[in-house]
Amino acid sequence: MKTRVVVTGVGAVTPVGNNMKATWANLLEGKSSINKIDLFDTSHYDTKIAAQVKNFRLDEEIEKKVKKYTHRSSRFGIQAFCEAVQDAALSDSDHHSEEIGLAMGCGVVYPNLDQFHELFQNFLSVQVKENIYISPNEVMKRNLTTGISLMAELINAKGPMISLTTACASSAQAIGEAFRRIQCNEASVMITGGYDSMINYIDLIGFDQDGFVIGEGAAVVVLENLESAIKRRARIYGEIVGYSSTINAYWLTDAPSDGEACITAMKNAMNDGGLTPERIDYIAVHGADASYNDFSETNAIKAVLGEYSHHVSIGSTKSMIGNLTSAAGAINFITTLLAMEDNKSIRAALSNAFAFGGIHTCIAVKEFFNR
Repeated sequence: MKTRVVVTGVGAVTPVGNNMKATWANLLEGKSSINKIDLFDTSHYDTKIAAQVKNFRLDEEIEKKVKKYTHRSSRFGIQAFCEAVQDAALSDSDHHSEEIGLAMGCGVVYPNLDQFHELFQNFLSVQVKENIYISPNEVMKRNLTTGISLMAELINAKGPMISLTTACASSAQAIGEAFRRIQCNEASVMITGGYDSMINYIDLIGFDQDGFVIGEGAAVVVLENLESAIKRRARIYGEIVGYSSTINAYWLTDAPSDGEACITAMKNAMNDGGLTPERIDYIAVHGADASYNDFSETNAIKAVLGEYSHHVSIGSTKSMIGNLTSAAGAINFITTLLAMEDNKSIRAALSNAFAFGGIHTCIAVKEFFNR
């Protein structure tokens, strides 16, 4: 019999809120965070807007420990991590450190434009070439494992460690792989999700297209085996019952119009969780507003659910918070859980996350019943 896996903590830093409570309240009110970018000069760019995190400040005590090693995105991740751990009351638990693991999705971190300019100027100048220097701390800020390593230190987690960089599927895959680690009893607790900040001078050029809005932030959940959660009397948001990730082998950006690999991911997640089409009440779609991929996802939903596709509720947060890229799948997953909690007509749901490269990830979740 498979080990049952439940969600006992959530945390987030998003463009509409610096914690999960504020984020959820503002999403329910339909507040949009899309506005002019003030992180750097966009006067020479066609695109001048994004969904930017505002008025963010890392917890003062945590900041003292991690300041010199962290980039903007990993700070978002650490704050969301701390909120999820506190929400799950993990600090008060009696789990051994080897029972606690981490799985995080994160994106590439670029040096800022001034740093690039200085490096190239020095490199091209023979006179000062011997003086080229980059602080090791600057290197660590851009290392994709730095954030997750600092998180592990904060809670003394010594169990499984997974770090993923699969674009917009990163955090959803991290949650799915964390789910598997608990299912196969490699860990009792997995803290998982993702963080990213693509509001920079390179990515703004690369994603300069109608409809697509870059966002930034972090979303983290605590997954726990059911026996442990019940023993601790932990709050249970919902139960993960299925997970699948596929690749379409079609094109680097566009998805096939028939939704082929997306269909497989959704069907596999449902089969994994023993869910039939008529039991699915809600789908958190990826919905990145890339017309070809949205068309593909729509066709996949129709193919998977058949006649029930006309009755299922569908939602996406990207119109309000933009695309959080490596954190997009995790915020989709958390809002699915909270929608289930607020709306008792949602018994089971699917949370989708798709990425460039043709990656399709689906997580199946349902209301928790202690059967």
